[in-house]
Amino acid sequence: MSEASAPTQSPGVLLRHPAGWIATGFGSGFSPRAPGTVGSVVALLPWWWLHALGLPIYLSTIAVAIVIGVWASNWVVGRSGVQDPQIVVWDEFVGVWIALIAAPPGWLWMLAGFALFRLFDIWKPWPIRRLEQLPEGTGIMLDDVAAGVLALMCGLVLARWV
Repeated sequence: MSEASAPTQSPGVLLRHPAGWIATGFGSGFSPRAPGTVGSVVALLPWWWLHALGLPIYLSTIAVAIVIGVWASNWVVGRSGVQDPQIVVWDEFVGVWIALIAAPPGWLWMLAGFALFRLFDIWKPWPIRRLEQLPEGTGIMLDDVAAGVLALMCGLVLARWV
C-alpha cells in the first residue's frame, strides 16, 4: 500500500457505507485542498454541541470516537489501498475535541486549541511521528490523539498565563 495519497475509490463508493461517512468526517475529507484542515474546521461544529454536555459525556464520546475511528479508518484503508488516505479526517475530529477538552469559554480559546492541534498534527514531534507508524487505523487515529493531548497541555499552560 502507498503511504498517503488520493483514494482509489470514488466518494460515491466510499460514502455508501457508514464507515466511509465517519472516516471522511461526513465527507469533509474529500476537500480538494487541505482536507486535514477542512476536517478540523468541520470538527468544531459537533464540538460546539459536545462541550456543553459535561465532562463525563465529553470524555466518553471521545473514547467511543477513537474506537469507531480505528474501525472506520481500517475500512477505508482496505477499500482504498492507501495506508494513510488523506480523505480520512475522523482523526482530526478526535484530535480537535481532545485539544479543546479544557478550553476556557470564548471563540479565541477555541481558535487557539484548533491552531495548536493543527501545529502538532502537521509538525508531528516525537512521539507523534512514532505513533503514526502503527498499522492502518491505529496509527491514523493515535498520532492525532497524541497531537490533541500536546495541544491540550499547551492550551492549559497558555490559559494559566493569560
